[in-house]
This record gives sequence, structure tokens and C-alpha cells, in this order.
Amino acid sequence: MKTTLEIDDTLFREAKAFAAHRGMTMRSLYEQALRVLLHQRQQDIQPFTLCDARVEGKGLQAGVDLSDPTQWHELVYPAS
Repeated sequence: MKTTLEIDDTLFREAKAFAAHRGMTMRSLYEQALRVLLHQRQQDIQPFTLCDARVEGKGLQAGVDLSDPTQWHELVYPAS
């Protein structure tokens, strides 16, 4: 894919010298730099951890059909 980038002149000169010193094309330098940055960002993301929200209770109650949302809703939100 072709695209146009606007980057700082000093940064471009440094990147061009870096690539030339290593025998790389500018394209391969940009691709490698983006891959490294994106991989690093993926590792920085902390996985979601659900907090412990357990409460004291009586556990499962006999005769409650958990597949029936009406029954468990009435247990969780009793009518006042």
C-alpha cells in the first residue's frame, strides 16, 4: 500500500541514515518500526480482571430454576 507521511525533517534524516547504515530501505525501516511499536503496545495492555464481588449468602436454593430469568430476578431484586 502506498501512503504519504509528513514527519519532522530531522527525524527523517536520522531514519534515512539509520536505514542506510544497516542496508535497509526506508520502506522496510518503517514497516519494522511499526511492527515493533504495535507489538509493544499489545504487551502493554493489561488483561481485564473481574474483581471479587462475592457476598455471603445461602448458596443455591432448592427449587429455583436458574434458566428462568423471572425466578432469579425475583430473588436478586425482591419486591418491596
